[in-house]
Amino acid sequence: MTYFSYINNVKKFLMNTNNKLNKANSYRLSQELLRNKALKKGVNLISPETIFLSKDTLFGKNVTIDPYVVIGPSVKIGDNSHIKSFSHIERTIIEKNVIVGPYARLREGTILKKNSKIGNFVETKKTSINQNSKVNHLSYIGDTTIGKNSNIGAGTITCNYDGVKKSKTKIANNVFIGSNSSLVAPVRINENSVVGAGSVITKNVKKKSLALTRASQVEIKNYKRKKK
Repeated sequence: MTYFSYINNVKKFLMNTNNKLNKANSYRLSQELLRNKALKKGVNLISPETIFLSKDTLFGKNVTIDPYVVIGPSVKIGDNSHIKSFSHIERTIIEKNVIVGPYARLREGTILKKNSKIGNFVETKKTSINQNSKVNHLSYIGDTTIGKNSNIGAGTITCNYDGVKKSKTKIANNVFIGSNSSLVAPVRINENSVVGAGSVITKNVKKKSLALTRASQVEIKNYKRKKK
């Protein structure tokens, strides 16, 4: 009997009991089998005991998974991609040369095209991000398509839910979204356009345009704070 078949038999035995400790040990053995399978395939698991996989996880060549990553069901990770620590991924397709995380959450329906990047504290859902586009930090991108070579600034939010229905945001190629912007769906940001930082965009933005919705700055000279 091989090591893998022995562990699998023990796992099945433990799973068929009503003891929570045994079931937990069965899950632990399942993860050990999945990790060993990934390692044999050539996946670079950094600190394997901290990484959790699903039985249908698919890996390409030269993939690196950093410590403390959870990969849920229906995830495919392409060649030369790097998943950084504390990321949670489920029902997502990741193509070649993609960087994810750290601290990223990729939810169902996310598609990351080759050479794209998802940074720290970014959540995506039902979103396609095309080649060479980046969402680097502190953003929620939901029900959205992003074209090629676009940059989504820190703190950008796609406002996709109005309390009744979900609507879509479409961001075309070569778009720059300034930091702390809110894109109120349904809305389209057309090619080669820029959204200024701190804007709330409720209407479509034309090609090669700068869109701004920013109040004028007010300055009061010689202002003194109130004392308690």
